[in-house]
Amino acid sequence: MDPSARDSALLAQPFPAFTLSTLEDPDARVDESLLRGQVTLVNVWAEWCPTCKEEMPQLLTLAERGVRLIGIDYKDTRAKGREFLDEFGHPFEVNIFDPDGDLGFELGVYGVPETFLVDADGFIRYKHTGYITPDDVERVMREVEKWH
Repeated sequence: MDPSARDSALLAQPFPAFTLSTLEDPDARVDESLLRGQVTLVNVWAEWCPTCKEEMPQLLTLAERGVRLIGIDYKDTRAKGREFLDEFGHPFEVNIFDPDGDLGFELGVYGVPETFLVDADGFIRYKHTGYITPDDVERVMREVEKWH
């Protein structure tokens, strides 16, 4: 009955279509094509999420190890999202701004953080529910390497 124990219904499915602005620039629009061409970890996070703060060192480690990270700032404000990154680090190549949670809804997010591995063709291949702990870094790296 624990929803975090279930596999995502989106595994082996294309990343949902979207067009949203970036956190950094309200005029810059991105869509799902951002997730094609290379293996990417997509991390759904928010400033108001205490475990997102705990997870940030592991995301910074993954980025330092060459993993491409795209963030989705979920149900947040631009100011709060930017403050969070200034304080806790910025491992993301791009942050998709999802203030209403529409993209999160399409991904089946029920709590942040959640992380999705997207292959170079734009298909979801792995989902990590909850924050990535220090012990999870190697497992996530193996998933990334498996899909390269």
